[in-house]
Amino acid sequence: MKTRKLGSQGLEVAEIGLGCMGMSFSYAPFPTEAESIALIHQAIEEGYTFFDTAEVYGPFTNEELVGKALRPFRNQTGAAQIQIATKFGFDIQDGKMMGVNSRPEHIRKVVEASLKRLNVECIDLLYQHRVDPNVPIEDVAGTVKDLIKEGKAKYFGLSEAGANTIRKAHVEMPVSALQSEYSLWTRQHETEIMPTIEELGIGFVPFSPLGKGFLTGKIGSDRKFEAGDIRGVIPRFTEDARKANQAMVNVITYFAEMKMATNAQIALAWVLAQKPWIVPIPGTTKINRLIENKGAANIRFTPNELEELTAASEEIKIVGTRYTDAQEAATGL
Repeated sequence: MKTRKLGSQGLEVAEIGLGCMGMSFSYAPFPTEAESIALIHQAIEEGYTFFDTAEVYGPFTNEELVGKALRPFRNQTGAAQIQIATKFGFDIQDGKMMGVNSRPEHIRKVVEASLKRLNVECIDLLYQHRVDPNVPIEDVAGTVKDLIKEGKAKYFGLSEAGANTIRKAHVEMPVSALQSEYSLWTRQHETEIMPTIEELGIGFVPFSPLGKGFLTGKIGSDRKFEAGDIRGVIPRFTEDARKANQAMVNVITYFAEMKMATNAQIALAWVLAQKPWIVPIPGTTKINRLIENKGAANIRFTPNELEELTAASEEIKIVGTRYTDAQEAATGL
């Protein structure tokens, strides 16, 4: 795969990354550790270099998995540089999230633990997972700045932060990447957030670029979600919502047939086509999907095709919110 730059501080990664959360969190049933490690190793063979995790995924087990899988490939002579992104920002007690926590002393504690679980000396991209309203963002950015000076992190990122917060953080410590949800059916960040980060020279890392799998066309209205699958409680994934939202899938399918591609490839190619500083991180637990997603990087839209796809998608009224109110406030997933 080709590479893309995230921010202006030097971070450069493969143009499609791999979101590792679903290997052990939110999308049950989960694969075995051996299956997940095999998938991550195959991802490296396919040219993926950018792997996303977080302490809260599990919690903790996802970082351990990613660290174990990537350990043989870190700093290999002549190999593409492998980069790991992880996140702090939640208070985890007895395996449960108890709200946000970005106090400087807590950030330091989390980073030390993440370094051990990932089995690395330095975290490539360190995100604040969710903004903590009780801690000034300048204090958060300042703490990460110190950690970077100490060699415990290389680059600073934010997740789902607002424009004002991004600006304040960026003054204290340049932000390399913003990670937020973005896809053909989740586009609220186009109004204010994306112009802000473009102005500041910050890269964008969309999570759920395939709409948690829905945009692939593989989730019908009769799908039953297992316990532990977050989609079972998301308003956008109720049976009625899925029936209504099939209209978006139909639009994508039309373009997939026209381009001789899959729905997933069209959805990812659309995200990639929006800006050259966007690096989506679709997640998967299947090697065939990993290879399929990689193929999106080879799809090129003509200006007319891109305009037609965007316009057609905008005609669809999406039914259901992306999360429940409680999830929006507390989970940060």
